[in-house]
Amino acid sequence: MADHIVIIGGGPGGYEAAHVAAQLGAEVTVVDTDGVGGSAVLTDCVPSKTLIATAELMADMTTAQELGVNFHDHEGDAATAIAVDLGRVNARVKQLAADQSADIAARLDRDGVRVVTGRGRLGPDLTVEVGDETLRADAIIVATGAAPRTLPSAQPDGERILTWEQVYDLTEVPEKLIVVGSGVTGAEFASAYLSLGIDVTLVSSRDRVLPGEDADASAVLEDVLTRRGMNVLGQSRMQSVTRDGDTVTVTLTDGRRVSGSHCILALGSVPNTADLGLEAAGVATDEGGFITVDRVSRTSARGIYAAGDCTGVLMLASVAAMQGRIAMWHFLGDAVAPLDLKKVSSNVFTAPEIATVGWSQKAVDAGEIDAQAVMLPLAGNARAKMQGVRDGFVKLFCRPGTGIVVGGVVVGPRASELIHPVSIAVAESLTADQLAQAFTVYPSMSGSIAEAARRLHRV
Repeated sequence: MADHIVIIGGGPGGYEAAHVAAQLGAEVTVVDTDGVGGSAVLTDCVPSKTLIATAELMADMTTAQELGVNFHDHEGDAATAIAVDLGRVNARVKQLAADQSADIAARLDRDGVRVVTGRGRLGPDLTVEVGDETLRADAIIVATGAAPRTLPSAQPDGERILTWEQVYDLTEVPEKLIVVGSGVTGAEFASAYLSLGIDVTLVSSRDRVLPGEDADASAVLEDVLTRRGMNVLGQSRMQSVTRDGDTVTVTLTDGRRVSGSHCILALGSVPNTADLGLEAAGVATDEGGFITVDRVSRTSARGIYAAGDCTGVLMLASVAAMQGRIAMWHFLGDAVAPLDLKKVSSNVFTAPEIATVGWSQKAVDAGEIDAQAVMLPLAGNARAKMQGVRDGFVKLFCRPGTGIVVGGVVVGPRASELIHPVSIAVAESLTADQLAQAFTVYPSMSGSIAEAARRLHRV
């Protein structure tokens, strides 16, 4: 008789686990509340990157004249401005998210996975309760995700004070937008709305934008954003956000006030782990409510695994998906390697993008690993010159002696694509010489990766 796997949550951690379990012959039930795909598909990754795709096109248009492209109206006069139809953009965002969710549901159906709509809760002896139904399982995966963090002094109203999940209901372009929080989410939305032609103020409690990213990369991004007109308020901690009619006011802890028409709160995430029956089931959580897991996704309770943002391991859809797959490979006896966060590539979808993999500059500087580094600006790259790209760089880290590539950073257009060869090098322990000697197209941005690797050659 096939093992029965019950998965609570239909996001990447849940649906990818379901595919693996079905492939390995298990009977699979996914319990989901809001539509398969989870926040990654419905309210976070897919919607935000769809919005950013429009923003990227707007940003590209600013270099059109330099590349010899001019715009004219129907009477032949020069067109000096372009504008975004935010209502149409957001309608497209929502449609793409719905389509992606439907595609995932169809794939689950083809794999024979049963999807139950409702809120799942852990019961006794490896059971999951959904409404009046009790599902008995051989193994359970909790993949309930996380939600935007709010504060009593900064409550969203869904109209002018917004979480990042609520911005897609906007039909008119904000006159003046304040983004509170300069982590990945805050930086991405601030960059996107700036590219859409909106007046943006970014309130950052730290001394630089993206404090968790490579410092050189953060410096490039902040320089670009301020040069393009963004007002970046560093070392400015938000105390409260209030609304009076059409005006939103952000009050800072030092007494300063910043007013605008809209405010996006990007204050981090809280796990969706309340009222799941975790404690009664013996599933341990940390002080923030995140489920504690090991590197094969096991919780403290036998037969119960967890994956994705509810674990707080690394809040990326790719990591959630891998945690879910690893859980099923482990439980169902397939070949499995523990999760290795040093092989995870990630990207910040700002303009320019910032992609990273492996060991960081911060770790090297702190002496956590002995590594040599080289940084090569994109400004000298022939393809970059053709495309009018001046900002960005490639940075590689390799071990002295062996020359094995252990990390890298790419800042520039489509850095999310350019990081892949570096990611392969890190995952497969390739040397800088091996990376350098693989052919690249000329001219191409990826040529800078090979050139940086050549500069790490040691005779």
